Amino acid sequence: MISSSDSDSLSTVPQHVAIIMDGNGRWAKKRGKLRVSGHRAGIKAVRSSVSFSVKHNIKSLTLYAFSSENWNRPQQEVSSLMELFVFALDNEVKSLHKHNVKLSVIGDISRFSPRLQERIRRSVELTAGNTGLQLNIAANYGGRWDLVQSMKQVAEKIKANELAPEEITESTIGNFVNLSQQPEVDLVIRTGGEHRISNFLIWQIAYAELYFTDILWPDFDETAFEGAINAFAKRERRFGGTTPDDAEVGS
Repeated sequence: MISSSDSDSLSTVPQHVAIIMDGNGRWAKKRGKLRVSGHRAGIKAVRSSVSFSVKHNIKSLTLYAFSSENWNRPQQEVSSLMELFVFALDNEVKSLHKHNVKLSVIGDISRFSPRLQERIRRSVELTAGNTGLQLNIAANYGGRWDLVQSMKQVAEKIKANELAPEEITESTIGNFVNLSQQPEVDLVIRTGGEHRISNFLIWQIAYAELYFTDILWPDFDETAFEGAINAFAKRERRFGGTTPDDAEVGS
């Protein structure tokens, strides 16, 4: 699954990349195939993205695999996606572990079948001690859900007299959202030609650079990933401030 090379040929590499993997269905339709075949083809792009991230020393990679809104898709497609998730875990986790990748799954997995929940638990436990790439799979995840669950935890702290309302800060909330112990997201990539966030990591991508490409997810290979990283390297990240040149002219 992963290349053994760890050379870094890129000048500026983000610490944390998040990807909205879009276009599987359209990829399949263009080829006269069922949508599920596009999802199967997308596994190859996942392998490629993980391999690229390992080689170029990206610290965290977060992939939007299944949103909380995806339950509204046809039942047959949802069932196929669940089986594909089981298949991917069974067939990929040993390779991830071999290459020191640490896997986590973020989202409300309680809605998944006991069989899938058990696969997730075993996969996460197997790689828990790894120290390389942090691979996060967002499954039954939504950014608004993430904020709600963080607020509930803050409320519990207040209820237990462990926190006063006036003590609540951005850091307080940030400590309870998913991925709080990882680098902030630097770059969000969305494939498939759409230009929206789709309820993904609302809190975590506040200052991330956004990169949209028409490439459909199954065709997103290492060359396409490198193009996104090179575009990121050319961005001037101000985080609400100004550049030295702007300051000189009073902009």
